[in-house]
Amino acid sequence: MSHGFDAQPSAGATMPAMPDNPVVAVLSSVLARFNKLALYLSMAALILTSLIMTYSVVARYFFHVPTDWQDDATVFMLVGVIFLCSGYAQAHRGHIGIEALASILPASVNALRLLLVDVVSFLFCGFFSWKSWTLFHEAWSEGQTTSSTFAPPLWIPYSLMALGMTVLTLQILVQVLARLTDRKQAANQQTITEK
Repeated sequence: MSHGFDAQPSAGATMPAMPDNPVVAVLSSVLARFNKLALYLSMAALILTSLIMTYSVVARYFFHVPTDWQDDATVFMLVGVIFLCSGYAQAHRGHIGIEALASILPASVNALRLLLVDVVSFLFCGFFSWKSWTLFHEAWSEGQTTSSTFAPPLWIPYSLMALGMTVLTLQILVQVLARLTDRKQAANQQTITEK
């Protein structure tokens, strides 16, 4: 977080640097393509969600027509938007971060702190991803549905959540591996510690 004190504001979103390691670079490239597709699909889902909610309000208020499907549809789409875009946000380091320690720690200690945070985040997201896939499997095999009269299957939001968390976990793994294998970053880190 910058708290508005950036010396030079950025002109827009910048693409993350490509890792040095060829295997990590390929995985990073595949994730970047998926994240871009998920971003466009999520934009369309948000527009569709707003149209559905507008239709629901107009239909109920002006025409007294009940709509029992709009809540499930919009919640399912919002779950997809949130989870499918989490990998994109992580690729651009767009999640909330507090930089109070970054300004007072030496560069080498701060680099270790960032690596530790990424590893812990990877472990948490990996566990969350695994639990999401188990929820998806239970909903699929047991035919679980919502409690509404529309009753769509619950495997739909669980699959979106599981896929999104898996992509987020892989994105964090790419960032951890890039940090560990990036020769340019290691050279910069050694230069900073020598000064």
